[in-house]
Amino acid sequence: MTVKRSSLNEILKIAEILCNQRGVRLTVQRRKVLELVCAAEGPVGAYEILDRLRESVDNPAPPTVYRALDFLLEQGLIHKLESLHAFIGCSHPSHPHASQFLICSDCGGVSEIESSGISNSLRQAQERTGFKTKRPVVELLGTCAQCQRTAVPKE
Repeated sequence: MTVKRSSLNEILKIAEILCNQRGVRLTVQRRKVLELVCAAEGPVGAYEILDRLRESVDNPAPPTVYRALDFLLEQGLIHKLESLHAFIGCSHPSHPHASQFLICSDCGGVSEIESSGISNSLRQAQERTGFKTKRPVVELLGTCAQCQRTAVPKE
C-alpha cells in the first residue's frame, strides 16, 4: 500500500520532531531512506532501497543504506520484517512497541498490529526465562481476508 503524499509528509514531519526530541539527527540520507521505505508499495529490501536511492543520489554505497536503516530501526521509525528480510514504515512511531505483523503470503500485504495481549505474553515469558530480547518481533504468515474472499475454491 502506497502512502499518500500528505501522509508521507506528515510521517517525515513526525520523524523530524521525534529525532529532535531525542537529540539525534535525521540527516538528508536517513530522511530519504525513510521516505523510500514509507512510499514503497509493500515491504522493501535493502538493495531495492539502494536501487531507488540511485535515482536521486550519486553512487550511494550499501553500507550507507544499512547505516540509515539501522538508525531508523533504532529510532522506531521503521520495522524489519525478519521473515522477508525487508523493511516497512512504522504506523505509530511516537511510542515504543513490539513489532507485530500479519503478512499475507498470497498478495504480500502487511498489516502492523498492536496487541497488548501479545506484548504482555512476551514480557511474561521473558521474565520467567530471564531472556532479554534485542528487538521483539512477531510475524504471522497466512492469508488476508481480501485474498480469502477472492480465492478460487478447490474442487
